[in-house]
Amino acid sequence: MDLPDFSIGLASISEAEKPDADTTYDLVILGGSAAAMTAAVYAARKLMKAAVLAKEVGGQMMDTTEIENYMGFQAISGRDLTERFEEQVKHFNVPIGLGEKVVEVERSDETFRTVLESGAIYESRTVIFATGKRPKCLEVPGEVELRGKGVTYCAICDAPFYKDKRVVVAGGGNSAFTAALDLLKLATAVTLVNYAKGWQADPIMRKSVERYETLRLLDHHAITRIEGKEKVEGVVVRNRASGEEETIEADGIFVEIGLIPNSDPVKNLVELNEHREVMVDCSCRTNVPGLFAAGDVTTVPFKQIVISAGEGAKAALAAYEYLTGRGLL
Repeated sequence: MDLPDFSIGLASISEAEKPDADTTYDLVILGGSAAAMTAAVYAARKLMKAAVLAKEVGGQMMDTTEIENYMGFQAISGRDLTERFEEQVKHFNVPIGLGEKVVEVERSDETFRTVLESGAIYESRTVIFATGKRPKCLEVPGEVELRGKGVTYCAICDAPFYKDKRVVVAGGGNSAFTAALDLLKLATAVTLVNYAKGWQADPIMRKSVERYETLRLLDHHAITRIEGKEKVEGVVVRNRASGEEETIEADGIFVEIGLIPNSDPVKNLVELNEHREVMVDCSCRTNVPGLFAAGDVTTVPFKQIVISAGEGAKAALAAYEYLTGRGLL
């Protein structure tokens, strides 16, 4: 195997090499998350013949306005950090195939077959499944247009940027109340909007936030529109009992109605938990030998970028150990 050219300059990596469907790779990495990108770098450093296949690079990271808790950066936007990740992978000449959704991962004898929506098939001796999670969306006008401009899906990531501002939190469960609690310590006004009738959060969670005078609770209300041009300026809600609408002036909205693991491509192959997360051990191994998983799509707790990156590194090293242990490298 040829040694990767570590001296390549960033000016010459605007286009990464594309994966070859006629090649049997040592490792195929599925996803464009922090876990996937880190796994690609570690695989390249171990001289594994690896390729990355993803619909897009970044995932939830792309919707994060600013990141202050990724070591090495005092502050960096999610988009900028995503670009740094992608540049580093290209620097190691790892082939990257973007734009297609992974439909299914199959096991055939001693290899895995990754099937894309176009019908293209990529074979590999090992797989790292790092497709992340996607937030449940409100699916209302303004949500897509204002993502990263006041529409956010991660209170842990973005709450500090709303000090002395007005915010809306969509949701009625524990995650929504946890987000509200974080925001109530910073924002001048927090409005919790619950679509269902009756709050789903645990009583102790409700009690912890209800003591704040800056909190407003709107139960049995639907968010119908998010307003703003360059950033969020207001949220339109409708009382589901009376039909009456009102506009809440807001600088941001935190959508906390749940996350969905992108685990469908392996649902018929590996063991999932009740939340549809891929079950892994401390070495990122699934119940299928040779198939590893990392990042938010797995059962590993605390869904954070830095944790996902570390899990990606572990998964790549575990895949390397698997291959060398079988004399395949």
